[in-house]
Amino acid sequence: MDEGKKIGLWIRVSTDHQLQDDSPEHHEERGRLYAKAKGWEVVKVYRLDALSGKSVMDYLQTKEMLRDIKSGKITGLIFSKLARLARNTKELLEFSEIFREHNADLISLAESIDTSSPAGRLFYKVIASMAEWEREEIAERVAASVPIRANLGKPLGGAASFGYKWEKDANDKVTGFAIDEAEAPIRKLMYELFLKHKRKATVATLLNEKGFRTRNGSMFSDTTVLRLLRDPTAKGQRIANYTKSLGKGRKWIIKPSDEWIVKTCPAIVSEDIWNACNDILDEQEKKRQPLGKKAVHLFTSLLYCECGSKMYIPSNSKKYVCFSCKKQRISMNDLEEIYYENLKGYVLNEEQITSYVSKSRSIVEDKEQQYKSLVVERQKLQDDLNQLIELHKAKQIPTEAFGSHYNPLYEQAKQIDRTLPQIQAEIDFLRVEYLDSEVLSSNAYSLYENWPELTKEQKRQTIEEMTSRITLGKDGIHFKFRFSPATLLKIPTDSPRISKDSSKQST
Repeated sequence: MDEGKKIGLWIRVSTDHQLQDDSPEHHEERGRLYAKAKGWEVVKVYRLDALSGKSVMDYLQTKEMLRDIKSGKITGLIFSKLARLARNTKELLEFSEIFREHNADLISLAESIDTSSPAGRLFYKVIASMAEWEREEIAERVAASVPIRANLGKPLGGAASFGYKWEKDANDKVTGFAIDEAEAPIRKLMYELFLKHKRKATVATLLNEKGFRTRNGSMFSDTTVLRLLRDPTAKGQRIANYTKSLGKGRKWIIKPSDEWIVKTCPAIVSEDIWNACNDILDEQEKKRQPLGKKAVHLFTSLLYCECGSKMYIPSNSKKYVCFSCKKQRISMNDLEEIYYENLKGYVLNEEQITSYVSKSRSIVEDKEQQYKSLVVERQKLQDDLNQLIELHKAKQIPTEAFGSHYNPLYEQAKQIDRTLPQIQAEIDFLRVEYLDSEVLSSNAYSLYENWPELTKEQKRQTIEEMTSRITLGKDGIHFKFRFSPATLLKIPTDSPRISKDSSKQST
């Protein structure tokens, strides 16, 4: 006999009719007599009068009883029958697991279940088997439904990627995956900054200095920047059903790629920009070291052999060489001359300039969205600051704790105040320059005509910004250019802008 056991009595009847004909007092007396016969002490009674047993977990008396079990205040619970404890099978299984975990006993008088006895402990084993079976059944059903939900474009849990949101109807039902107008400009700016600086930490610092923050209000970090740069959602490919859990408290692993579900979604950046950023990341990870010094020669890191290897200039040499296949080499002067002639046909293409002038309007729109996002964020910060001041005045925030709440928000507000005029100035400039085809056309001619007079640094910067890849093969050299209005606007101020007519005459 387990003498000295501390017992709780569970008394639940669900209707007023039962309160009259099957009274709580009757249940309580029955339980006390059983406890007395076993030599146990009744230390607490949990009364749930006129409460349904369909779901009992959220009742205050239930929560109190579970706290007492976990703290050891009671080590057993007596009730008249299982249906009085819970009519919900799932909750009954949960109760049994909690009691077993804390070495407490369940005693049901009607079913003659007493888990303090050897025969009664069999109940725990049966219940545990049922619980495991139900979990496996649920897991299989969930696993089977995940690909179906993913194919239908439904959320599988978790928040949408930064820059996106799940749209919902009036009934809070998800209707689609869409761009978040406030976050998307920040996500796009992240890619642009990385293409320019090629350093994750630099991008995070610049975003923070401009006053931008993550969705939860935290500072951007290089880890966050890396995760978002790698996420293909930004280029319009949302991947679902690509991870699975190894169990409660255990890690998640990546599923085989043939199980992934890839859905198209609105893109924040072009596929070319996404690929360019991820090519840089791949190269950096391959080297397992931070980005080193700037390239010394004009075409270093951009020139490839047809075998796929990069070509470099050995010491005391004037030729790019492929160290892998040893078959390809080209003089650095010859390559620059060939590049110069190919650049002419590319930048002086009138149709291309006109086309990109049209596309460049999106650049202005992006800046305007950045500006709007910051204005909204600035107003939210001001509201929060005002609320903190009012709470401090009302003495709900002590003076010594006020600064830790106020100062980070105030600093972010100052950063935004410094950034807003800068973005507005950029918008004003771009409206004048980017949207003027005559300016771009004139600058394109100036770039070509003044190429021989540019410094090596100016040439290298232009090549980096306007060239994706150069491949040297047996049948010639192949250039993959990318049009950059920004490059055309950075013509040195001391270089004369040549009109199209004068350029043609000199040619």
